[in-house]
Amino acid sequence: MKKEIIVNRALEETRVAVLEDDKLFDLFIERRESEKILNNIYKGSVQNVVPALSSAFIDIGLGKSAYLGVGDIVLKNQKAQGNDIAKLLKTHQDVMVQVYKEPISTKGPKVTMDISLPSRLLVYMPYSDNIGISRSIEDKKESDRLKDIALRLKKDMTGGMIIRTEAEGASEEEMAREIKYLNRLWNSILDRFKNAKPISLIHKDLGVVFQTVRDYFSDNVMLMHIDSKKEMRDVIDFVKIISPEFVDRIAFYDGGRPIFDAYGIENEIRNLHSNKVKLKSGGYLIIQEAESLCAVDVNSGKFTSKNSQEDTAALTNIEAAQEVARQLRLRNIGGIIVIDFIDMRKASNRQKVLEKLRLSTKGDKAKIKIWPITKLGLIEMTRERKRESLLSLMGETCPLCHGLGQVVSRESIFTKVCDDIDKMNTEMHHGLAKIKLNPAMVEYFKERKGRLKELFKIDFEIKPDDNIERDDYKIIFE
Repeated sequence: MKKEIIVNRALEETRVAVLEDDKLFDLFIERRESEKILNNIYKGSVQNVVPALSSAFIDIGLGKSAYLGVGDIVLKNQKAQGNDIAKLLKTHQDVMVQVYKEPISTKGPKVTMDISLPSRLLVYMPYSDNIGISRSIEDKKESDRLKDIALRLKKDMTGGMIIRTEAEGASEEEMAREIKYLNRLWNSILDRFKNAKPISLIHKDLGVVFQTVRDYFSDNVMLMHIDSKKEMRDVIDFVKIISPEFVDRIAFYDGGRPIFDAYGIENEIRNLHSNKVKLKSGGYLIIQEAESLCAVDVNSGKFTSKNSQEDTAALTNIEAAQEVARQLRLRNIGGIIVIDFIDMRKASNRQKVLEKLRLSTKGDKAKIKIWPITKLGLIEMTRERKRESLLSLMGETCPLCHGLGQVVSRESIFTKVCDDIDKMNTEMHHGLAKIKLNPAMVEYFKERKGRLKELFKIDFEIKPDDNIERDDYKIIFE
């Protein structure tokens, strides 16, 4: 699969798109006013210990207290034993914590004392003694080779490590270089923790561009195209340290059109504001995202198979399974997800759809668990949520519908206006009557002037007013 990384640097935001076979699969946005805190390390202060919840709340200087569970406590360079958190932590105690889940909605961030420092090939765990290998490395010989390298490297270091999927085929020299870099980084973090004031940031994680380089820049990335010369120079300097063999794949974009327009990404981003996703076959998805649950409805639309209704359902569902996996990644939807596929009678077809969904989610870096398809044609799954969804980042609650996705109908507003006029004493009025409305409502009311005259035996003048909200109005008798 051919991958490309496209970087757009603007005044107020940086956007990074990951294309797979010319199709957008991942989109990362970093804005100046809402910088991410995921993986940042803080010198925090214990604000409150809650034995009933086996947790503590840590002040890290963000306004919202961070949540620390008893299972994430590290004392004296090792995981704390026991569940009595009151014996492990005390109020106002200084602690080193790392954010592993960003604040979402009204919830504060979640933190851990079990620090991890990722690089492209591995994750260094200073408080662990274990060596882990990514499950995505399925070749046992390669897995054993990497574990042998890790064991040799571990003799000259403290802590453990997790070998990432990107390490497949890497040399011992490459891994040793990363371990040396991460060890230096960890020692500098320890020094900063000792000297820093309480409630302060002591290590900021890489920005969105460098994170993408670290996590995605591998052999199958053919090109990294950047529209900022300064950003390109910084990326080249970074890549020279971690993956010098990929430097020649970084290029400056100097085309006439904006880079996201040239690659068709801007249009894809506009489509993300819609809850309807069209399928090539003529079917479509409806994606309804709530705070803790997302529902996806699959519809066949105009698509009809030449053979039977069962074939139509199966073909649409298989195509939908692939697109659902892409949309979840692209929109960064996390939590509980329920997919309502079109009903299929054959168990073999249901299994094909399930396998297609599982296969299509393999490239997703978030942790995913998928349950078997039910008799109702539903698939329940969970997707790890580490940061807010793109919908939350790019949008805000509608001031008219307050998040319902609907506004008051024109008919309802007309009915309410009639009720309000009915409560007034119109029989004694012989002058001019006006109804002032939002311009979007004027045509609807003009078409019903005859009905207003029939009801109240007087003429009404319908006037537009830009200062009136869509579902508001003014009734004036002169």
